[in-house]
Amino acid sequence: MGTAARAADGFSVADALAYPFTLGLVSASKADVVAWVRVVKGVRNVWAASGPDYAPRQVTQFTADDGQELTQLTFSPDGRTLVFVRGGDHDANWPAAGNLAPDPADATEQPKVTLWLADPTGAKPAAKIAEGDAPAVSSKGELAYVKDGAVWTAKLDGTGAKKLFFDRGKDSELAWSPDGGKLAFASARDGDHAFIGVFSGEAQPLEWLAPSTSVDREPVWAPDGARIAFTRQPGRGGAPPPILTRQPRPWAIWTAEVATGAGKQVWKSGEDLHGSYPDVAGQANLDWAGNGALTFLSEADNWPHLYAVPASGGAAKLLTPGAFMVEHMARTRDGKAIVYSANTGKDPDDNQRRHLFRVSTDGGAPVALTAGTTLEWSPATVSGGVAFIGADAKNPPAVDVIAMSGSGRKQLAGQAPPAEFAGAKFVVPKKVTWKAPDGWTIEGQLFQAPGAKATPGVIFVHGGPPRQMMLGWSYMDYYSNSYAVNQYLAAHGFTVLSVNYRLGIAYGWDFQHAPQGGAAGSSEYQDVASGGRFLQQVPGVDPKRIGIWGGSYGGLLTALGLARNSDLFKAGVDYHGVHDWSRSIARQYGARLDRYEKGDLAAAMETAFKASPDADIATWTSPVLLIQGDDDRNVHFAETIDLARRLHAKGVDFEELVIPDEIHGFLRYASWLKADTATAEYLTRKLGAQPAR
Repeated sequence: MGTAARAADGFSVADALAYPFTLGLVSASKADVVAWVRVVKGVRNVWAASGPDYAPRQVTQFTADDGQELTQLTFSPDGRTLVFVRGGDHDANWPAAGNLAPDPADATEQPKVTLWLADPTGAKPAAKIAEGDAPAVSSKGELAYVKDGAVWTAKLDGTGAKKLFFDRGKDSELAWSPDGGKLAFASARDGDHAFIGVFSGEAQPLEWLAPSTSVDREPVWAPDGARIAFTRQPGRGGAPPPILTRQPRPWAIWTAEVATGAGKQVWKSGEDLHGSYPDVAGQANLDWAGNGALTFLSEADNWPHLYAVPASGGAAKLLTPGAFMVEHMARTRDGKAIVYSANTGKDPDDNQRRHLFRVSTDGGAPVALTAGTTLEWSPATVSGGVAFIGADAKNPPAVDVIAMSGSGRKQLAGQAPPAEFAGAKFVVPKKVTWKAPDGWTIEGQLFQAPGAKATPGVIFVHGGPPRQMMLGWSYMDYYSNSYAVNQYLAAHGFTVLSVNYRLGIAYGWDFQHAPQGGAAGSSEYQDVASGGRFLQQVPGVDPKRIGIWGGSYGGLLTALGLARNSDLFKAGVDYHGVHDWSRSIARQYGARLDRYEKGDLAAAMETAFKASPDADIATWTSPVLLIQGDDDRNVHFAETIDLARRLHAKGVDFEELVIPDEIHGFLRYASWLKADTATAEYLTRKLGAQPAR
């Protein structure tokens, strides 16, 4: 029996992937009800729970592994209405030709991106409303949504679907006023500027708030409905900026009077790199506090932190000092505090976890709500407490609740994994560190079974690259799959090192935006190669049998490792990696060919190619398995075709697993099971692992 099947005292890949995954947790702003999506073997359903007991109930009844996402759960403020989106690829870098929705199950009827209505009590079956995306439900129960870049509305029973108003821009970021009488939105224009607009009714013209040549986004209503706050970035113009040298991306916070459209700047970032617009979860995370101030996220001190600034303008106050990243956050009901997740705590290993904290918007020391070896994220506040998603090294993500004091934590009932899930047999990964050749300290997680002897080693490289692998399950479904595969490998004769290379999050702005990274020189590769050499020295590892695997950006680094260091990496599995950076540069900056000022485009193209796996095909000798879906909307399928042709010409041993109509982050459990089983079988066959006994 191969190790990809069930070992006598082990578990199968299917057992490792039998975990339920929980995501999308939200709460109503004025009612104690929460909702989330639960995925079990590819079958997605919406669940809800109401206080004070928070007994979960399934409010949709989907039964198939059909690859149709459930996203953007949206309550009305009173919690009586719950709208969600079914279908689409909301992590795509570009739309498919014809704006087609993904069809990974190869249905004969073309799937659509649709809005659905769910009853939070579970008394009525969920029902489709209309085609559309990005819903917003007002305090009056009115629905607005986006379709083909325009704002539409429909009755909740699905009738009366119509375009709400005409706007020549591409509209997004819908936000109803507190009284439900007005709708704010962002209108992107011509790819170089954007306005904040307000719709007040069919009889009224649209109102534009302090329009300029800038890019205005993220409208947020003041509690009294008289003002709107928004972010402002410079419009896209001027001389072509350098491609190879990172430039500051300053931004500001503005407020505008809804009645007049007159606006003013209340805060402005610094002009240095740390003052750049945040490129982390939620970006600026702009919101109004209960004291009338505005709260937001900035990386001014090198770390993504929360700040507060008076809405009248003035100096911003740092709310969350320290060497850690603030990630997911939610305002308390009264607006006097923010609950957030961060990679910090009393344990030095907490920088590879997430815990919850509460901080007053007036300032003061943050209060820890959770601690220990667990991980917590996605807070959703309710009266006197907070719901969140929690996990640890063995138990997969599930919804918990806790009091705002940090007491009384409990997991909601009915979330146990299927009986075949192998989590109890997982190892607890260990935090490790090593030095890259240039002296940077790099961290990772080591997965190794007790008593391991002369096992092959495998480097795992995450994608993104703004990601962090942790000492337990990930809050992203893609990386929870990776975590489960690494656990399977560790239980079946491998020692796995997951590398948190530079360009990843959670180690500060300077680490995330390292010089000469990516297409500018692949400086991050030294972290992966040095990780391989570190793994060679780990007791219980056979230094002559080191492999590598990863997806997306991790696929790129896998290919780079095999191309540059086949002496170190003896086999690899490359999921949908980029293989020629110069193609990406050409797509992003090719418009410069039509203008006199081309900047450093030629130098960037040359540097990008030299930073790519394709540039080092001559030294690639190790075998590789290439895996990709051909409806990938994040990495062009042509990247894998191109590499396959080059490997064939070079005579390198390679195999292919192509999944027709799948996207980048596989939407079907069946696709992951096929790919992950192939990965385990391939690494076992090429590196000769034996199951732990």
